[in-house]
Amino acid sequence: MPPTTSPQMALAEQLLEEIDDILFEAEEQTRPLEVEPFRGRLFELFVTAEGAGCVRQGAEPDLTADGLCRQLADRMGLTEAARDTMGNLPQLPPEQVAKMRLLWSLLRMWMEWTYAWQRWAEFHGESQKSEV
Repeated sequence: MPPTTSPQMALAEQLLEEIDDILFEAEEQTRPLEVEPFRGRLFELFVTAEGAGCVRQGAEPDLTADGLCRQLADRMGLTEAARDTMGNLPQLPPEQVAKMRLLWSLLRMWMEWTYAWQRWAEFHGESQKSEV
């Protein structure tokens, strides 16, 4: 009997695939993630991950900024490249540096969106609606 995957794990895998595709597109086009269409597409994926409960600390699957970047770094070969650099090579190859920059951009945006999402109610609560 094949192992079963929970719907949440399947969703996380789909989100990782789509994010990986966006990173690849941005790298191919040598365009930053912070511009459209990449930013908008990534934000939609963030909203989906947040709605599925994957962006909270301790979530399983872990699609927090750290968890997401750790998984993508593994997929992109950056984890291994960083280990090689620490052991053998004097520095990361240029193509790995470009991937690392994309990952840092994603990490920064994901962290900012998480922070803003968590504080939304604080600035858009019922007490403010009645004052307007």
